[in-house]
Amino acid sequence: MPAMPAMIDPKAQDVLDKIIQALGGAAFLRFRTLTTHGRAFSITNGETSGLAPFDSVVEYPDKRRFSYGKSKPVVLINNGDSAWELDKYGTIQQPPEQVRRWQLSNRYSLENLLRLRIHEAGILVQMGGVDFVDNLPARMLEMVDAEHVHIRLFINQRTFLPVRISYQILNPQTQEQDEYADVYAGYRDIQGIQTPLHIARFVNDERVAETFRNSAQYDRGYPRDYFQPGGGNPEPQTP
Repeated sequence: MPAMPAMIDPKAQDVLDKIIQALGGAAFLRFRTLTTHGRAFSITNGETSGLAPFDSVVEYPDKRRFSYGKSKPVVLINNGDSAWELDKYGTIQQPPEQVRRWQLSNRYSLENLLRLRIHEAGILVQMGGVDFVDNLPARMLEMVDAEHVHIRLFINQRTFLPVRISYQILNPQTQEQDEYADVYAGYRDIQGIQTPLHIARFVNDERVAETFRNSAQYDRGYPRDYFQPGGGNPEPQTP
């Protein structure tokens, strides 16, 4: 049976159009790569359990090269369903659960949700109510995608910039629903695109990670093998 077309309530579509314009319009819709640098925190039981500088490159929709650590950094490479970890000892496959979590966070990221997911066959998008994110009122869009995942997109009522994306996924081990959420803040205009420099990640209402971006750059060139183990160096920048 063919999949149902995307069904978006007209009022929700009007809000989506305003979100896209707030993020940068055509510039937001067209970029292919995002290069960022900063600090990444891992959090356990409410306390910081790890801190490392990072360098990240994402080629949308599903390629990533993420390195962290000061001396001899660890490099995580994801390319579709392939995933490797490179360190001073060599190259290994990333553990399946680590791959699953990255694929989830990538699938429902700000960029992929608003540029790909909302156009997929079978998705339903409707207006939601008003809730609070970081003590500020936020308008909400309710979505259910073709995989029956319930997604909520919270946006700033004044700026129309996204402030939170949450979604529920069945945990294959516990067979219970886990709720994931990414909170976006600290937006800055970079190359005409409103870019969040602070991202906090939650699982079942517990903060598990935070990312602070010190810099960001769109559409920097990378060689074809950059998202493979042993990939080459970035291409020179166009003056």
